[in-house]
Amino acid sequence: MTSYVMLLPFLTLFAGFLIWPLLNSLYLSLTKFNGVRPPEFVGLANFVRLLQDERFLHALSNTLVYVLAAVVLTSGFALALALAFRGQGWGDRLMRTIFFLPSVTSTIALFLMWRWIFAAEDYGLANTLAGWFGVDPVAWLATPGLTIPIMVLMATWSGMGYAMVIFVAGINTIPEEYYEAARIDGATTWQQFKGITLPLLRPVTTYVVVTTMIAAFQVFEAVYIVFRQVSSVGGVLDSGLMIVPYLYDMGFTKFQLGYASAIAWALFLIIFVISMVQLRVGRTTREL
Repeated sequence: MTSYVMLLPFLTLFAGFLIWPLLNSLYLSLTKFNGVRPPEFVGLANFVRLLQDERFLHALSNTLVYVLAAVVLTSGFALALALAFRGQGWGDRLMRTIFFLPSVTSTIALFLMWRWIFAAEDYGLANTLAGWFGVDPVAWLATPGLTIPIMVLMATWSGMGYAMVIFVAGINTIPEEYYEAARIDGATTWQQFKGITLPLLRPVTTYVVVTTMIAAFQVFEAVYIVFRQVSSVGGVLDSGLMIVPYLYDMGFTKFQLGYASAIAWALFLIIFVISMVQLRVGRTTREL
C-alpha cells in the first residue's frame, strides 16, 4: 500500500497532464469546435474531411518527401561521421563536440541563422558568397522548388550530430576481436564494414531511423521561422507546408480546433504505423 501512495503524485501528474489531454483531444477530434461555442459532436466528419482536403493532402505529400530525404541523409551522414571520428583521441572528441553542438543549441537561434544565410537581401550569406563568383542573387526562400531541399539541408545539418553520437556508442560496443579475425582472413575495410559493422549496428540504426523520422514528421519551427509568409504558414505556394504547421494554421489561426485535433490524431496514426513497420522490419532482419 505504501508504494501506491508514493506513486500517487506521479500518477496524478501523469493523468492530469498526459492522459486527460489525450482523451480530450480525441473527443475534440469528433466535434466541431471553435474555442468559443460548446463543442458540437460530428462523429467522424473531421476525418472524412481530411481525405477530401487538398491542402492537407499537399501537406502530407510534402511531409513524406521531406521525412524520407531527411531520414536517409541524416542517418547516412551520421554513420559516416561516426566511422570517421569513433576514436578516443582529443581530435576525434573535438570533432564530435563540434558536430554535436547544433543538437544542443536553441532551435530558434539556428533557424534565424539559416534565414540570414538564405536571405535574398544583400546581407544574405549564400547570395554574398555566390556574388563572389559572379552568380546572380537567388530568391532562396521565395523559390518553391528550393523549399524542401533547404529544409532537408537544415534538418540534416542539425540532426546528424546527435545521431553520430548514438552510432559512435554502437560502434564502440562491437568487439575488436571480430575485426582482427576479419583482417587475418584478408577482409578489406569495406568487407569489414559490410559484414561486421552494419549487421551489428542494426538495433542502433533502427533506433536512429525511428527517432529521426518522428522528429521529421513533427517539423514546425523550420517552416514557421524560415518560410512563413504573411498570408501563408507554408511559404510561397505552400511549398513548405507540413502537417504540424497546417495543424497550427487550422487550430490557432482559423480556430477550427476540432479539425486541428483530427489532424493531430491522423499524424499520430501515421507515425505509429510507420514506426511499427520499421521496428518489425528491424526485428526481422536481426533474426535472419
